[in-house]
Amino acid sequence: MRRTKTMMMGELLVEIFTRPYVAATVAEGRRPDTWREIVGERAAADTTELRLERHILHVRIRSSVLRQELFYQREALKEEINRRSGVRLVNAVIIR
Repeated sequence: MRRTKTMMMGELLVEIFTRPYVAATVAEGRRPDTWREIVGERAAADTTELRLERHILHVRIRSSVLRQELFYQREALKEEINRRSGVRLVNAVIIR
């Protein structure tokens, strides 16, 4: 609530959702969708675990060939997840 300047509801929501903690929480909730968009339907279907702990994304893949391919692209995956999230959500990606 402000006494000097009234705010529109849209302005208030933009202000709230751009706060780092809120933006990170929203991005974390969208993690499965973001992963699917980045790696594609087939790779997402072979993903059995997608867990974020202390800014480290743990990914478990069924296919050994796909696992090897994604292993070499860890840095690019990390950067793309952070770019799409709008916040620094992931510091490292571990593929198993």
